[in-house]
Amino acid sequence: MATWNQLYDPFGSILLSALIAALPVATMLIALAFLHIAAHVAAIAALVVALLVAVLVFGMPAGIAGRAAGLGIASGLFPIGWIVLNIIFLYRLTVANGSFKRLQETIAGITPDRRLQLLLIAFAFGAFFEGAAGFGTPVAVTGAVLIGLGFSPLAASGLSLIANTAPVAFGALGTPVIALAAVTGLDLMDLSAMIGRQLPFFSLIVPFWLIWAFAGFRGMLDVWPAILVTGVSFAVPQFLVSNYMGPFLVDVIAALVSLACLTGFLQVWKPRQIWTSARLGGRAAAVEEATAKGTGPAPAGAGPAVAFRGGTLLAWMPWLILTVFVFLWGLGDIKAFLNGIYNLAIPIEGLHRAVIKVPPVVAEPVPEGAVFAFNILSMTGTGILFAALVGGLAMGFNPLQMIREYGRTIWVVRYSLLTIAAMLGLGYLTRYSGLDATMGLAFASTGVLYPFFGTLLGWLGVALTGSDTASNVLFGGLQKITAQQIGLSPILMAAANSSGGVMGKMIDAQSIVVASTATGWFGHEGEILRYVFFHSVALACLVGVLVTLMAYVWPFTAMVVGG
Repeated sequence: MATWNQLYDPFGSILLSALIAALPVATMLIALAFLHIAAHVAAIAALVVALLVAVLVFGMPAGIAGRAAGLGIASGLFPIGWIVLNIIFLYRLTVANGSFKRLQETIAGITPDRRLQLLLIAFAFGAFFEGAAGFGTPVAVTGAVLIGLGFSPLAASGLSLIANTAPVAFGALGTPVIALAAVTGLDLMDLSAMIGRQLPFFSLIVPFWLIWAFAGFRGMLDVWPAILVTGVSFAVPQFLVSNYMGPFLVDVIAALVSLACLTGFLQVWKPRQIWTSARLGGRAAAVEEATAKGTGPAPAGAGPAVAFRGGTLLAWMPWLILTVFVFLWGLGDIKAFLNGIYNLAIPIEGLHRAVIKVPPVVAEPVPEGAVFAFNILSMTGTGILFAALVGGLAMGFNPLQMIREYGRTIWVVRYSLLTIAAMLGLGYLTRYSGLDATMGLAFASTGVLYPFFGTLLGWLGVALTGSDTASNVLFGGLQKITAQQIGLSPILMAAANSSGGVMGKMIDAQSIVVASTATGWFGHEGEILRYVFFHSVALACLVGVLVTLMAYVWPFTAMVVGG
Protein backbone atom coordinates (compact mmCIF):
# COMPACT_ATOMS: atom_id res chain seq x y z
CA MET A 1 0.00 0.00 0.00
CA ALA A 2 1.35 3.41 -0.99
CA THR A 3 1.92 5.82 1.88
CA TRP A 4 2.43 9.58 2.04
CA ASN A 5 4.37 11.56 4.63
CA GLN A 6 2.77 14.83 5.63
CA LEU A 7 4.65 17.94 4.56
CA TYR A 8 4.32 20.86 6.94
CA ASP A 9 6.50 23.59 5.43
CA PRO A 10 6.57 23.43 1.61
CA PHE A 11 7.88 27.02 1.31
CA GLY A 12 10.69 26.83 3.84
CA SER A 13 8.92 29.50 5.87
CA ILE A 14 6.46 28.25 8.46
CA LEU A 15 4.66 31.60 8.48
CA LEU A 16 4.08 31.59 4.70
CA SER A 17 3.14 27.92 4.73
CA ALA A 18 0.65 28.56 7.55
CA LEU A 19 -0.93 31.45 5.64
CA ILE A 20 -1.46 29.20 2.60
CA ALA A 21 -2.76 26.40 4.83
CA ALA A 22 -5.30 28.87 6.24
CA LEU A 23 -6.80 29.67 2.81
CA PRO A 24 -9.68 27.12 3.09
CA VAL A 25 -10.74 28.47 6.49
CA ALA A 26 -10.40 32.06 5.26
CA THR A 27 -12.53 31.19 2.23
CA MET A 28 -15.34 29.91 4.42
CA LEU A 29 -15.21 32.79 6.90
CA ILE A 30 -15.13 35.47 4.21
CA ALA A 31 -17.92 33.80 2.24
CA LEU A 32 -20.12 33.56 5.32
CA ALA A 33 -19.37 36.80 7.12
CA PHE A 34 -18.77 39.27 4.31
CA LEU A 35 -20.06 37.91 0.99
CA HIS A 36 -23.34 36.65 2.51
CA ILE A 37 -23.07 33.37 0.63
CA ALA A 38 -25.32 30.53 1.80
CA ALA A 39 -23.64 28.30 4.37
CA HIS A 40 -23.76 25.13 2.29
CA VAL A 41 -22.25 26.92 -0.72
CA ALA A 42 -19.54 28.50 1.45
CA ALA A 43 -18.66 25.13 2.99
CA ILE A 44 -18.45 23.43 -0.39
CA ALA A 45 -16.28 26.27 -1.74
CA ALA A 46 -13.94 25.96 1.25
CA LEU A 47 -13.72 22.20 0.70
CA VAL A 48 -12.75 22.72 -2.94
CA VAL A 49 -10.06 25.23 -1.93
CA ALA A 50 -8.76 22.77 0.66
CA LEU A 51 -8.49 20.04 -1.97
CA LEU A 52 -6.52 22.35 -4.26
CA VAL A 53 -4.17 23.51 -1.51
CA ALA A 54 -3.60 19.99 -0.16
CA VAL A 55 -2.88 18.46 -3.56
CA LEU A 56 -1.14 21.26 -5.45
CA VAL A 57 0.81 22.94 -2.62
CA PHE A 58 1.35 20.32 0.09
CA GLY A 59 1.77 17.39 -2.31
CA MET A 60 -1.02 15.16 -1.00
CA PRO A 61 -1.99 12.50 -3.57
CA ALA A 62 -5.37 13.34 -5.07
CA GLY A 63 -6.84 9.92 -4.31
CA ILE A 64 -5.92 10.11 -0.64
CA ALA A 65 -7.27 13.66 -0.45
CA GLY A 66 -10.59 12.62 -1.99
CA ARG A 67 -10.95 9.71 0.42
CA ALA A 68 -10.19 11.95 3.40
CA ALA A 69 -12.88 14.39 2.35
CA GLY A 70 -15.32 11.52 1.78
CA LEU A 71 -14.69 10.12 5.25
CA GLY A 72 -15.34 13.56 6.70
CA ILE A 73 -18.59 13.92 4.76
CA ALA A 74 -19.82 10.57 6.07
CA SER A 75 -18.75 11.49 9.61
CA GLY A 76 -20.61 14.79 9.28
CA LEU A 77 -23.88 13.03 8.60
CA PHE A 78 -23.25 10.39 11.28
CA PRO A 79 -23.19 11.28 14.12
CA ILE A 80 -23.52 15.10 13.90
CA GLY A 81 -26.26 15.43 11.30
CA TRP A 82 -28.08 12.53 12.92
CA ILE A 83 -28.30 14.48 16.18
CA VAL A 84 -29.57 17.65 14.48
CA LEU A 85 -32.22 15.83 12.45
CA ASN A 86 -33.70 13.99 15.41
CA ILE A 87 -33.66 16.84 17.92
CA ILE A 88 -35.48 19.07 15.42
CA PHE A 89 -37.95 16.23 14.83
CA LEU A 90 -38.75 16.08 18.56
CA TYR A 91 -39.05 19.85 18.76
CA ARG A 92 -41.48 19.98 15.82
CA LEU A 93 -43.64 17.31 17.45
CA THR A 94 -43.92 19.33 20.65
CA VAL A 95 -44.81 22.47 18.70
CA ALA A 96 -47.42 20.68 16.59
CA ASN A 97 -48.87 19.08 19.71
CA GLY A 98 -49.09 22.35 21.60
CA SER A 99 -47.16 21.07 24.61
CA PHE A 100 -44.28 23.38 23.81
CA LYS A 101 -46.52 26.38 24.38
CA ARG A 102 -47.35 25.02 27.81
CA LEU A 103 -43.64 24.51 28.45
CA GLN A 104 -43.03 28.17 27.62
CA GLU A 105 -45.68 29.17 30.14
CA THR A 106 -44.04 26.94 32.77
CA ILE A 107 -40.62 28.52 32.32
CA ALA A 108 -42.21 31.96 32.37
CA GLY A 109 -43.84 30.88 35.63
CA ILE A 110 -40.42 30.36 37.22
CA THR A 111 -39.45 33.83 36.04
CA PRO A 112 -40.85 36.11 33.35
CA ASP A 113 -37.52 37.94 33.19
CA ARG A 114 -35.77 37.13 29.91
CA ARG A 115 -32.31 37.47 31.44
CA LEU A 116 -33.06 34.86 34.07
CA GLN A 117 -34.65 32.58 31.48
CA LEU A 118 -31.35 32.72 29.61
CA LEU A 119 -29.47 31.63 32.71
CA LEU A 120 -31.85 28.73 33.26
CA ILE A 121 -32.08 27.49 29.68
CA ALA A 122 -28.99 28.56 27.74
CA PHE A 123 -26.43 28.13 30.52
CA ALA A 124 -27.59 25.60 33.12
CA PHE A 125 -29.98 23.44 31.05
CA GLY A 126 -27.60 23.58 28.08
CA ALA A 127 -24.66 22.53 30.28
CA PHE A 128 -26.55 19.39 31.28
CA PHE A 129 -27.02 18.38 27.65
CA GLU A 130 -23.38 19.20 26.93
CA GLY A 131 -22.32 16.93 29.75
CA ALA A 132 -24.66 14.13 28.77
CA ALA A 133 -24.32 14.21 24.99
CA GLY A 134 -22.25 17.07 23.55
CA PHE A 135 -21.63 17.19 19.79
CA GLY A 136 -24.18 19.88 19.00
CA THR A 137 -27.00 18.63 21.23
CA PRO A 138 -27.04 21.55 23.74
CA VAL A 139 -27.15 24.25 21.06
CA ALA A 140 -29.90 22.41 19.19
CA VAL A 141 -32.02 21.98 22.32
CA THR A 142 -31.52 25.42 23.88
CA GLY A 143 -31.80 27.23 20.55
CA ALA A 144 -35.15 25.57 19.91
CA VAL A 145 -36.40 26.25 23.44
CA LEU A 146 -35.36 29.92 23.33
CA ILE A 147 -36.97 30.54 19.97
CA GLY A 148 -40.13 28.95 21.31
CA LEU A 149 -40.01 31.25 24.32
CA GLY A 150 -40.11 34.23 21.99
CA PHE A 151 -36.43 35.13 21.73
CA SER A 152 -35.48 36.64 18.40
CA PRO A 153 -33.62 34.35 15.96
CA LEU A 154 -30.24 36.03 16.37
CA ALA A 155 -30.62 36.15 20.15
CA ALA A 156 -31.62 32.48 20.39
CA SER A 157 -28.80 31.38 18.07
CA GLY A 158 -25.99 33.62 19.28
CA LEU A 159 -26.72 33.40 23.00
CA SER A 160 -27.01 29.60 22.89
CA LEU A 161 -23.57 29.53 21.30
CA ILE A 162 -22.03 31.91 23.87
CA ALA A 163 -23.52 29.93 26.76
CA ASN A 164 -22.19 26.63 25.40
CA THR A 165 -18.54 27.31 26.26
CA ALA A 166 -17.42 26.62 29.82
CA PRO A 167 -18.97 23.10 29.93
CA VAL A 168 -17.54 21.92 26.58
CA ALA A 169 -14.22 20.50 27.81
CA PHE A 170 -16.08 17.95 29.95
CA GLY A 171 -18.84 17.33 27.40
CA ALA A 172 -20.25 13.94 26.45
CA LEU A 173 -19.31 12.44 29.82
CA GLY A 174 -15.72 13.67 29.62
CA THR A 175 -14.96 12.50 26.07
CA PRO A 176 -12.58 15.41 25.18
CA VAL A 177 -10.44 14.79 28.28
CA ILE A 178 -10.41 11.04 27.71
CA ALA A 179 -9.27 11.60 24.12
CA LEU A 180 -6.60 14.07 25.27
CA ALA A 181 -5.18 11.54 27.72
CA ALA A 182 -5.17 8.87 25.04
CA VAL A 183 -3.22 10.87 22.42
CA THR A 184 -0.72 12.42 24.86
CA GLY A 185 -0.13 9.52 27.23
CA LEU A 186 -0.61 11.92 30.15
CA ASP A 187 -2.53 10.89 33.25
CA LEU A 188 -6.30 11.26 32.89
CA MET A 189 -6.83 12.54 36.45
CA ASP A 190 -3.99 15.06 36.09
CA LEU A 191 -5.53 16.46 32.91
CA SER A 192 -9.01 16.51 34.42
CA ALA A 193 -7.73 18.37 37.48
CA MET A 194 -5.79 20.93 35.43
CA ILE A 195 -8.74 21.72 33.16
CA GLY A 196 -10.83 21.88 36.31
CA ARG A 197 -8.53 24.60 37.65
CA GLN A 198 -8.75 26.68 34.49
CA LEU A 199 -12.41 26.57 33.48
CA PRO A 200 -14.15 27.42 36.79
CA PHE A 201 -12.94 31.02 36.33
CA PHE A 202 -14.89 31.10 33.10
CA SER A 203 -17.87 29.31 34.58
CA LEU A 204 -18.09 32.44 36.75
CA ILE A 205 -17.43 34.85 33.88
CA VAL A 206 -19.60 33.36 31.13
CA PRO A 207 -23.00 33.86 32.84
CA PHE A 208 -22.14 37.56 33.35
CA TRP A 209 -20.84 37.76 29.78
CA LEU A 210 -23.99 36.08 28.46
CA ILE A 211 -26.37 38.54 30.11
CA TRP A 212 -24.15 41.50 29.19
CA ALA A 213 -24.26 40.38 25.53
CA PHE A 214 -28.05 40.21 25.71
CA ALA A 215 -29.13 43.08 27.95
CA GLY A 216 -26.11 45.37 28.15
CA PHE A 217 -24.05 46.30 31.18
CA ARG A 218 -26.87 47.94 33.16
CA GLY A 219 -29.23 45.11 32.39
CA MET A 220 -26.59 42.70 33.67
CA LEU A 221 -26.03 44.65 36.91
CA ASP A 222 -29.74 44.52 37.71
CA VAL A 223 -29.60 40.72 38.06
CA TRP A 224 -26.03 40.22 39.30
CA PRO A 225 -27.08 38.22 42.40
CA ALA A 226 -28.81 35.61 40.24
CA ILE A 227 -25.88 35.51 37.82
CA LEU A 228 -23.46 35.04 40.71
CA VAL A 229 -25.54 32.18 42.14
CA THR A 230 -25.62 30.53 38.70
CA GLY A 231 -21.87 30.84 38.17
CA VAL A 232 -20.70 29.88 41.64
CA SER A 233 -23.06 26.91 41.89
CA PHE A 234 -21.65 25.63 38.60
CA ALA A 235 -17.97 26.51 39.09
CA VAL A 236 -17.56 24.97 42.56
CA PRO A 237 -18.90 21.50 41.61
CA GLN A 238 -16.96 21.73 38.34
CA PHE A 239 -13.72 22.23 40.29
CA LEU A 240 -14.45 19.61 42.94
CA VAL A 241 -15.68 16.84 40.62
CA SER A 242 -12.92 17.35 38.04
CA ASN A 243 -10.17 17.37 40.66
CA TYR A 244 -11.38 14.57 42.93
CA MET A 245 -13.71 12.33 40.88
CA GLY A 246 -12.51 12.62 37.29
CA PRO A 247 -13.93 14.05 34.04
CA PHE A 248 -16.94 11.80 33.52
CA LEU A 249 -19.79 13.52 35.39
CA VAL A 250 -18.39 17.05 35.81
CA ASP A 251 -20.97 18.86 33.67
CA VAL A 252 -23.92 16.69 34.64
CA ILE A 253 -23.41 17.26 38.37
CA ALA A 254 -22.48 20.95 38.02
CA ALA A 255 -25.47 21.66 35.76
CA LEU A 256 -27.97 19.98 38.08
CA VAL A 257 -26.56 21.84 41.08
CA SER A 258 -26.69 25.14 39.18
CA LEU A 259 -30.28 24.54 38.00
CA ALA A 260 -31.42 23.67 41.53
CA CYS A 261 -29.64 26.62 43.16
CA LEU A 262 -30.87 29.17 40.63
CA THR A 263 -34.46 27.89 40.74
CA GLY A 264 -34.43 27.95 44.54
CA PHE A 265 -32.86 31.41 44.63
CA LEU A 266 -35.57 32.78 42.34
CA GLN A 267 -38.19 31.69 44.87
CA VAL A 268 -36.83 34.23 47.36
CA TRP A 269 -35.33 36.92 45.11
CA LYS A 270 -36.79 38.96 42.26
CA PRO A 271 -35.17 41.65 40.08
CA ARG A 272 -36.30 45.24 40.62
CA GLN A 273 -37.54 45.43 37.04
CA ILE A 274 -38.72 42.59 34.85
CA TRP A 275 -36.94 42.48 31.50
CA THR A 276 -39.61 41.40 29.01
CA SER A 277 -37.92 42.13 25.69
CA ALA A 278 -36.52 39.04 23.93
CA ARG A 279 -34.64 41.03 21.30
CA LEU A 280 -31.04 42.10 21.19
CA GLY A 281 -30.10 45.76 21.37
CA GLY A 282 -27.64 47.95 19.50
CA ARG A 283 -26.36 47.00 16.06
CA ALA A 284 -27.63 43.44 16.47
CA ALA A 285 -31.20 44.74 16.59
CA ALA A 286 -30.72 46.40 13.20
CA VAL A 287 -29.38 43.13 11.78
CA GLU A 288 -32.44 41.28 13.04
CA GLU A 289 -34.84 43.81 11.59
CA ALA A 290 -33.13 43.64 8.21
CA THR A 291 -32.81 39.86 7.98
CA ALA A 292 -35.27 37.99 10.20
CA LYS A 293 -37.99 36.27 8.24
CA GLY A 294 -38.94 33.39 10.48
CA THR A 295 -38.81 32.51 14.12
CA GLY A 296 -38.55 28.78 14.36
CA PRO A 297 -38.11 25.49 12.63
CA ALA A 298 -41.75 24.56 13.08
CA PRO A 299 -44.10 27.48 12.44
CA ALA A 300 -47.56 27.47 13.94
CA GLY A 301 -49.72 25.04 12.10
CA ALA A 302 -46.84 22.99 10.70
CA GLY A 303 -47.12 19.24 11.00
CA PRO A 304 -49.96 17.15 12.38
CA ALA A 305 -52.23 18.84 14.88
CA VAL A 306 -52.67 16.80 18.06
CA ALA A 307 -54.35 18.82 20.75
CA PHE A 308 -52.48 19.12 24.01
CA ARG A 309 -54.49 18.34 27.11
CA GLY A 310 -52.45 18.28 30.26
CA GLY A 311 -50.58 20.18 32.89
CA THR A 312 -47.02 21.18 33.50
CA LEU A 313 -45.61 17.68 33.94
CA LEU A 314 -47.03 16.52 30.63
CA ALA A 315 -45.56 19.59 28.91
CA TRP A 316 -42.13 18.70 30.27
CA MET A 317 -42.58 14.99 29.54
CA PRO A 318 -40.97 14.87 26.04
CA TRP A 319 -37.92 16.76 27.34
CA LEU A 320 -37.66 14.60 30.44
CA ILE A 321 -37.80 11.54 28.20
CA LEU A 322 -35.09 13.11 26.06
CA THR A 323 -32.93 13.74 29.14
CA VAL A 324 -33.24 10.12 30.26
CA PHE A 325 -32.42 8.69 26.81
CA VAL A 326 -29.51 11.06 26.21
CA PHE A 327 -28.02 10.28 29.62
CA LEU A 328 -28.41 6.53 29.11
CA TRP A 329 -26.85 6.69 25.65
CA GLY A 330 -23.86 8.48 27.16
CA LEU A 331 -23.07 5.71 29.63
CA GLY A 332 -20.14 3.49 28.72
CA ASP A 333 -21.92 0.25 29.61
CA ILE A 334 -24.93 1.13 27.46
CA LYS A 335 -22.67 2.08 24.54
CA ALA A 336 -20.77 -1.19 24.88
CA PHE A 337 -24.00 -3.20 24.95
CA LEU A 338 -25.39 -1.47 21.86
CA ASN A 339 -22.08 -1.76 20.02
CA GLY A 340 -22.12 -5.46 20.84
CA ILE A 341 -25.37 -5.74 18.91
CA TYR A 342 -24.23 -3.74 15.90
CA ASN A 343 -21.00 -1.85 15.32
CA LEU A 344 -19.86 -1.66 11.71
CA ALA A 345 -16.27 -0.43 11.39
CA ILE A 346 -15.16 0.23 7.81
CA PRO A 347 -11.43 0.87 7.21
CA ILE A 348 -11.16 3.30 4.29
CA GLU A 349 -9.05 1.50 1.72
CA GLY A 350 -6.33 3.77 0.36
CA LEU A 351 -6.54 6.12 3.35
CA HIS A 352 -6.31 3.91 6.45
CA ARG A 353 -2.69 4.08 7.65
CA ALA A 354 -1.65 5.62 4.33
CA VAL A 355 -0.97 9.08 5.80
CA ILE A 356 2.09 9.34 8.04
CA LYS A 357 2.38 12.07 10.68
CA VAL A 358 6.04 12.96 11.13
CA PRO A 359 8.15 15.05 13.56
CA PRO A 360 7.99 17.72 14.90
CA VAL A 361 4.23 17.24 15.17
CA VAL A 362 4.79 13.82 16.75
CA ALA A 363 7.83 12.34 18.46
CA GLU A 364 8.22 9.66 15.79
CA PRO A 365 6.39 8.80 12.53
CA VAL A 366 2.84 7.61 13.16
CA PRO A 367 0.42 6.28 10.52
CA GLU A 368 -3.06 7.83 10.73
CA GLY A 369 -5.97 5.45 11.05
CA ALA A 370 -9.05 6.01 8.89
CA VAL A 371 -12.01 3.92 9.99
CA PHE A 372 -15.63 4.94 9.56
CA ALA A 373 -17.46 3.70 12.66
CA PHE A 374 -21.09 3.26 11.75
CA ASN A 375 -22.15 2.44 15.31
CA ILE A 376 -25.66 3.62 14.57
CA LEU A 377 -27.28 2.06 17.65
CA SER A 378 -24.96 3.74 20.17
CA MET A 379 -24.96 7.16 18.47
CA THR A 380 -26.48 9.93 20.58
CA GLY A 381 -28.79 10.77 17.67
CA THR A 382 -30.35 7.32 17.92
CA GLY A 383 -31.10 7.88 21.59
CA ILE A 384 -32.72 11.18 20.64
CA LEU A 385 -34.76 9.43 17.93
CA PHE A 386 -36.05 6.87 20.42
CA ALA A 387 -36.89 9.69 22.82
CA ALA A 388 -38.81 11.46 20.06
CA LEU A 389 -40.73 8.29 19.16
CA VAL A 390 -41.62 7.49 22.77
CA GLY A 391 -42.49 11.12 23.43
CA GLY A 392 -44.52 11.33 20.22
CA LEU A 393 -46.60 8.30 21.13
CA ALA A 394 -47.12 9.69 24.63
CA MET A 395 -48.25 13.00 23.12
CA GLY A 396 -50.92 11.26 21.06
CA PHE A 397 -49.31 10.98 17.62
CA ASN A 398 -49.87 7.78 15.67
CA PRO A 399 -47.01 6.15 13.73
CA LEU A 400 -48.20 7.44 10.34
CA GLN A 401 -48.33 11.03 11.60
CA MET A 402 -44.80 10.73 12.99
CA ILE A 403 -43.48 9.29 9.72
CA ARG A 404 -44.98 12.22 7.82
CA GLU A 405 -43.51 14.72 10.27
CA TYR A 406 -40.13 13.05 10.03
CA GLY A 407 -40.22 13.48 6.26
CA ARG A 408 -41.06 17.17 6.70
CA THR A 409 -38.17 17.53 9.16
CA ILE A 410 -35.71 16.03 6.68
CA TRP A 411 -36.84 18.58 4.09
CA VAL A 412 -36.51 21.44 6.59
CA VAL A 413 -32.92 20.57 7.58
CA ARG A 414 -31.67 19.43 4.15
CA TYR A 415 -29.33 22.38 3.60
CA SER A 416 -28.09 22.19 7.17
CA LEU A 417 -27.17 18.53 6.72
CA LEU A 418 -25.37 19.38 3.47
CA THR A 419 -23.42 22.14 5.24
CA ILE A 420 -22.43 19.92 8.14
CA ALA A 421 -21.29 17.19 5.74
CA ALA A 422 -19.17 19.63 3.71
CA MET A 423 -17.71 21.18 6.88
CA LEU A 424 -16.65 17.83 8.28
CA GLY A 425 -15.20 16.97 4.87
CA LEU A 426 -13.11 20.13 5.18
CA GLY A 427 -12.11 19.30 8.75
CA TYR A 428 -10.99 15.76 7.95
CA LEU A 429 -9.10 16.86 4.84
CA THR A 430 -7.37 19.54 6.91
CA ARG A 431 -6.35 16.88 9.42
CA TYR A 432 -5.11 14.22 7.00
CA SER A 433 -3.31 16.71 4.75
CA GLY A 434 -1.48 18.24 7.72
CA LEU A 435 -2.79 21.76 7.05
CA ASP A 436 -3.89 21.98 10.68
CA ALA A 437 -0.45 20.91 11.89
CA THR A 438 1.17 23.58 9.71
CA MET A 439 -0.93 26.25 11.41
CA GLY A 440 -0.18 24.66 14.77
CA LEU A 441 3.57 24.79 14.17
CA ALA A 442 3.27 28.49 13.43
CA PHE A 443 1.69 28.95 16.86
CA ALA A 444 4.32 26.72 18.44
CA SER A 445 7.14 28.97 17.19
CA THR A 446 6.10 31.83 19.49
CA GLY A 447 8.64 30.97 22.25
CA VAL A 448 8.01 32.60 25.62
CA LEU A 449 4.54 33.64 24.45
CA TYR A 450 3.62 30.03 23.79
CA PRO A 451 1.30 29.63 26.83
CA PHE A 452 -0.91 32.34 25.30
CA PHE A 453 -0.68 31.24 21.69
CA GLY A 454 -0.76 27.55 22.57
CA THR A 455 -4.13 28.20 24.19
CA LEU A 456 -5.27 29.92 21.00
CA LEU A 457 -4.13 26.83 19.11
CA GLY A 458 -6.82 24.88 20.96
CA TRP A 459 -9.29 27.62 20.01
CA LEU A 460 -8.25 27.30 16.37
CA GLY A 461 -8.60 23.52 16.52
CA VAL A 462 -12.21 23.66 17.67
CA ALA A 463 -13.01 26.46 15.23
CA LEU A 464 -11.69 24.21 12.44
CA THR A 465 -13.17 20.89 13.52
CA GLY A 466 -16.24 21.86 15.56
CA SER A 467 -15.18 19.55 18.38
CA ASP A 468 -13.03 19.92 21.49
CA THR A 469 -12.40 16.19 21.24
CA ALA A 470 -11.13 16.51 17.68
CA SER A 471 -8.98 19.53 18.60
CA ASN A 472 -7.40 17.56 21.45
CA VAL A 473 -6.68 14.66 19.11
CA LEU A 474 -5.18 17.02 16.51
CA PHE A 475 -3.04 19.20 18.73
CA GLY A 476 -2.67 17.37 22.06
CA GLY A 477 0.57 15.67 21.04
CA LEU A 478 1.97 18.90 19.60
CA GLN A 479 1.16 20.74 22.84
CA LYS A 480 2.97 18.10 24.90
CA ILE A 481 6.08 18.05 22.70
CA THR A 482 6.35 21.85 22.46
CA ALA A 483 5.85 22.30 26.22
CA GLN A 484 8.62 19.82 26.97
CA GLN A 485 10.96 21.54 24.50
CA ILE A 486 10.57 24.98 26.08
CA GLY A 487 10.40 23.87 29.71
CA LEU A 488 6.68 24.21 30.42
CA SER A 489 4.40 21.69 32.11
CA PRO A 490 2.97 19.36 29.43
CA ILE A 491 -0.07 18.84 31.66
CA LEU A 492 -0.68 22.61 31.71
CA MET A 493 -0.41 23.06 27.94
CA ALA A 494 -2.37 19.94 27.02
CA ALA A 495 -5.14 21.12 29.35
CA ALA A 496 -4.89 24.63 27.86
CA ASN A 497 -5.61 23.12 24.44
CA SER A 498 -8.94 21.88 25.75
CA SER A 499 -9.76 24.96 27.85
CA GLY A 500 -8.91 27.36 25.04
CA GLY A 501 -10.78 25.17 22.60
CA VAL A 502 -14.12 25.64 24.33
CA MET A 503 -14.19 29.29 23.24
CA GLY A 504 -13.84 28.25 19.61
CA LYS A 505 -17.03 26.21 19.86
CA MET A 506 -19.25 29.23 19.21
CA ILE A 507 -17.65 30.13 15.85
CA ASP A 508 -17.19 26.76 14.21
CA ALA A 509 -19.44 26.40 11.19
CA GLN A 510 -20.95 23.16 12.44
CA SER A 511 -22.27 24.78 15.64
CA ILE A 512 -23.50 27.83 13.75
CA VAL A 513 -25.43 25.63 11.32
CA VAL A 514 -26.93 23.67 14.23
CA ALA A 515 -28.01 26.96 15.81
CA SER A 516 -29.52 28.33 12.60
CA THR A 517 -31.37 25.05 12.05
CA ALA A 518 -32.73 24.91 15.60
CA THR A 519 -34.00 28.49 15.37
CA GLY A 520 -35.25 28.30 11.79
CA TRP A 521 -32.97 31.17 10.74
CA PHE A 522 -31.80 29.50 7.56
CA GLY A 523 -29.44 31.45 5.34
CA HIS A 524 -28.30 33.81 8.10
CA GLU A 525 -25.25 31.89 9.32
CA GLY A 526 -23.04 34.86 8.39
CA GLU A 527 -24.98 37.16 10.72
CA ILE A 528 -24.64 34.64 13.56
CA LEU A 529 -20.89 34.30 12.92
CA ARG A 530 -20.35 38.05 12.96
CA TYR A 531 -22.35 38.39 16.17
CA VAL A 532 -20.41 35.75 18.14
CA PHE A 533 -16.94 36.25 16.65
CA PHE A 534 -15.83 39.02 19.03
CA HIS A 535 -17.09 37.11 22.06
CA SER A 536 -15.19 34.01 20.95
CA VAL A 537 -11.88 35.80 20.38
CA ALA A 538 -12.11 37.89 23.56
CA LEU A 539 -12.88 34.90 25.80
CA ALA A 540 -10.17 32.79 24.14
CA CYS A 541 -7.64 35.55 24.81
CA LEU A 542 -8.70 35.67 28.45
CA VAL A 543 -8.10 31.93 28.74
CA GLY A 544 -4.68 32.51 27.17
CA VAL A 545 -3.88 35.17 29.75
CA LEU A 546 -4.92 32.83 32.58
CA VAL A 547 -2.74 30.01 31.24
CA THR A 548 0.22 32.42 30.87
CA LEU A 549 -0.21 33.49 34.51
CA MET A 550 -0.37 29.84 35.58
CA ALA A 551 2.85 29.15 33.65
CA TYR A 552 4.96 32.08 34.85
CA VAL A 553 3.30 33.91 37.77
CA TRP A 554 1.41 31.17 39.63
CA PRO A 555 3.39 28.04 38.71
CA PHE A 556 2.09 26.21 41.78
CA THR A 557 -1.34 26.07 40.08
CA ALA A 558 0.25 24.08 37.24
CA MET A 559 1.45 21.30 39.53
CA VAL A 560 -0.05 17.91 38.79
CA VAL A 561 -2.33 16.16 41.26
CA GLY A 562 -0.30 15.22 44.28
CA GLY A 563 2.68 17.17 42.93
